[in-house]
Amino acid sequence: MILLSRLPAVLPAAFLLSEEGEHAQKFLGLPLWIWELLNLAVFLGLLFYFLAKPLTEAFRKRQAEVEQRRQEAEKRRAAVDRLAADIRERTSRLEREAEEIRKQAVSDGESIRAELAQRAKDEAERIRKGAEEEIERRVAAARAELRQTAADLTGTAATELLAREITEEDRRQLLSDSVSRLRDAR
Repeated sequence: MILLSRLPAVLPAAFLLSEEGEHAQKFLGLPLWIWELLNLAVFLGLLFYFLAKPLTEAFRKRQAEVEQRRQEAEKRRAAVDRLAADIRERTSRLEREAEEIRKQAVSDGESIRAELAQRAKDEAERIRKGAEEEIERRVAAARAELRQTAADLTGTAATELLAREITEEDRRQLLSDSVSRLRDAR
């Protein structure tokens, strides 16, 4: 740094002392290529000195951000996997319960039919039909509940995803599209 600050004062004198002519091949007794090499080394040294630390910090910060986003994505994926496993487990449990109800209904129908002759046959048929309808209602209700739960979870996840991912520009575009559709509908 000290050498560079004194260089403007020394240059005119050194130029007068150097070889005469506009195309001198030496400066201060050294070939020009050495000065050019020295100039390049000083420039690269200054560039490294002033840019190395900020660039390193910027790259480290970016790497930390990427790692944090990756970890968040893994957490979300684990939560979705847990929800999917829970839904599969509930479905399996409901199917087992439905099968148990079906077996119980058939068993009840057979025992009644064995006890009673003609009347027992009619009664067994009625009970079996009622049990099947009950099973269908329960299965339908359970499936509807599962669908509702899955829809709620999907809606919540989609809402959160849209809230994070949608930009102000996207919101403006959606609003503009909606307004133009309403105008077209009139």
